[in-house]
Amino acid sequence: MASVYGLIVAAGQGSRFGGAVPKQYLPLGGATVLHHAVAALAAHPRISDVLVTIRPDDRVLFERATAGLSILKPVAGGPTRQDSVRLGLEALAIYRPARVVIHDGARPFPDSALVDRVIDGLNRAPAAIPCLPLSDTIKRVEDGVIQETIDRSALWRAQTPQGFHFEAILAAHRAAIGRDLTDDAAVAETAGLAPLLVGGSETNLKVTTTEDLTAAERLLAAQQGDVRVGQGFDVHAFGPGDHVRICGIEIPHVASLVGHSDADVGLHALTDAVLGAVGAGDLGMHFPPSDPRWRGAPSDQFLRHAADLVGNRGGRVAAVDVTIICERPKISPYRVAMIERVAAILDIAPARVSVKATTTDRLGFTGRGEGIAAQALATVRLPLPPSFPPPRAGEQL
Repeated sequence: MASVYGLIVAAGQGSRFGGAVPKQYLPLGGATVLHHAVAALAAHPRISDVLVTIRPDDRVLFERATAGLSILKPVAGGPTRQDSVRLGLEALAIYRPARVVIHDGARPFPDSALVDRVIDGLNRAPAAIPCLPLSDTIKRVEDGVIQETIDRSALWRAQTPQGFHFEAILAAHRAAIGRDLTDDAAVAETAGLAPLLVGGSETNLKVTTTEDLTAAERLLAAQQGDVRVGQGFDVHAFGPGDHVRICGIEIPHVASLVGHSDADVGLHALTDAVLGAVGAGDLGMHFPPSDPRWRGAPSDQFLRHAADLVGNRGGRVAAVDVTIICERPKISPYRVAMIERVAAILDIAPARVSVKATTTDRLGFTGRGEGIAAQALATVRLPLPPSFPPPRAGEQL
């Protein structure tokens, strides 16, 4: 099977969008626009690896946006998109890919079926471009006055990712240095390559304006319309020590909680809640107390693991709520820190995290000061199954 690499262009400043942060690094559904784009190609089973071209000044933003994704080290882009693509292709040449799919970092939703159509198109032509027909009537305008109506029957909207035989598009970009071409299909056309039209996707929108970003948020919410709720409960007894750890925060106390790991009762309950929301068992199934690897282990890795299972299914943790049940220590002075810590572990906004505490009016084991309990709820959003078949491939451009 011919090797396919992904090249994502993210070196632009997003001047049309405005703001201090380039549009590809803006938040979208708990991640960033670029994260969604990179994750989609990186997870595709037919793509060997992914390279991203970036502005050197954006390196910190890039590292944050792609944390946890297994991709190649980024390379610096150029002053224009065309320059950035060429520099990315030159960097990929050492891997000797047979084919490459080139994608804009501002398009967060290149679905798997779309990528398949592009790759399959390369069996028939040296270039394959996803396109959509125009649905609006097109007018030619001069000085604000309509001059004529344009026949739209032969007009199509080009999208990315655009696929190419690697050596052919690299040679075409080298030959096109200094020209101002709007996409890689235009570069291919100037080199005499005849791109094949394949079906695009209406959900494969490009974030150019604030309205586009709002539309992307709505689309993501609609795609992740399978809402699940899980619950968790955990208990740990007191033992010798001088502090307890709850929701990732160390609290001075006259005793410590006893457990195989760090005995973080709050994170254990939250982990079970997230696992329960996706039907993935419980904490003990994933991190058995009989395994010495988890002796004294920090519980943030347990919660992160549960969140990763959600992400691997294309979903996200939408909100969590944990209640700590104890007489002592007092939880309220540490509540804000707990919220911020849980939000950081789950990579969600603090506003989506609730931490609160209650007592049992001195009833039961918590009332007698024998230990601490915690109960939690987690709301998770997962993708809905596809409702419609993918569009058919088209004809030669």
